[in-house]
Amino acid sequence: MMSEKTLSLYELNSLVRMTIEQTLSREYWVEAELAECRTSRGHCYMELVEKDDRMSTPIARASAKCWQSTWSLLQPYFERTTGQSLHAGLKVRLKVYAQFHEAYGFSWIVTDIDPTFTLGDMARKRQEIIRQLKAEGVFDLQKSLDLPAFCLNIAVISSETAAGYGDFVNQLADSPYNFHAQLFPAIMQGEQVEQSIISALEQIFTSNEERGVRNEDSFDCVVIIRGGGATADLSGFDTLALAENVAQFPIPIITGIGHDRDESIIDMVSHTRVKTPTAAAQFLISCLDRTQQRINDCRERLARYAQSKMETERLRMARLAECIPTLFTVVRTREEARLERLSQTLATSIARRLERGRQQLSTLNLQLSAAATLRLDREHHRLALLTQRAQALDPALLLKRGYSITLHNGKALRSAADLQPGDEIETRLEQGTVHATVRSTQQNNK
Repeated sequence: MMSEKTLSLYELNSLVRMTIEQTLSREYWVEAELAECRTSRGHCYMELVEKDDRMSTPIARASAKCWQSTWSLLQPYFERTTGQSLHAGLKVRLKVYAQFHEAYGFSWIVTDIDPTFTLGDMARKRQEIIRQLKAEGVFDLQKSLDLPAFCLNIAVISSETAAGYGDFVNQLADSPYNFHAQLFPAIMQGEQVEQSIISALEQIFTSNEERGVRNEDSFDCVVIIRGGGATADLSGFDTLALAENVAQFPIPIITGIGHDRDESIIDMVSHTRVKTPTAAAQFLISCLDRTQQRINDCRERLARYAQSKMETERLRMARLAECIPTLFTVVRTREEARLERLSQTLATSIARRLERGRQQLSTLNLQLSAAATLRLDREHHRLALLTQRAQALDPALLLKRGYSITLHNGKALRSAADLQPGDEIETRLEQGTVHATVRSTQQNNK
């Protein structure tokens, strides 16, 4: 074993480099997905992967580099053609050759990019997202919402420092209407566009829910604007999750995120799509202009209708005024006849009522006389009975029969116990009265 020649790592890597240069000396077109893409000092460093369609797990991985001299030409060409920059998750077709460096290892060196391949893959993804949105029945949901006639309270999703946001706010401020625009800041370029805008939509929805029933403080619409950015940054607006959130949002959404020739998926599913933030502001102003015009038209129609109605009524009143004397004579004759009939009816009714009253009084008089006589007889009889009973109880009768009544202090004495020696008593007899002084008392105990 020790007799075999031992190579240093550098010698072994040099052998690998020479082998690769001899066997892989030409350039190859390769299709792959970008797992990572970053630039440093003008160079572009990529991580290429190929995934299993069934499991979405990488089955191949390799590093690739594009040197500054090549990248400075390929980058603007690719972005100008595809409308977006290279980023993770993008499928690309690259022209590469193999390179192995003794110190840095193996990598593929990119010499060309085919933007038409990426465009085809992007178009396929866009069509798949659109197909899924339509299958879910949400693609046209925003179009079915009604934009309020007085769309004054605006929720704005934009970058706070974007020039487009400033243009939007300034144009609303210069209008004759009292707009209220509240900013919900979001990242409008790069890989964080999707989650940032979804988070802003959730804040807007929560803000409206916290206000309760819709009132003057609720948002009438949402405006998503992006100004001053590159066309290459529009890819973040072509995702399924963002499109679903926009399509199913309960408030009308107006988008002004691209240029004239660029239409993102959220442009397609939004309520209204305009070109720029300034166009979005002008759209809102024009909506209120139309509302104001409708109000003016209604005011004019109402004034014309009122004037026509007043003229019609004036003519009708004139015709009625001409008829009043004749109508008054007819009405007076009719009412006089009616009053005469009522007078006769009233006189007859009063006479009948008086006659009936006299008869009732006569009947009551007879009944009262008989009742009074009967009551007097009954009371005379009762009084005679009471007189007889009172006479039977008269003490004078008892005195005539030999009884006497003894009084003490003016009251009839019933018991000797009520007297004390020395008390004066009075005894009444049939003839005369006896006064005595008590010397002693004695009780009869039965």
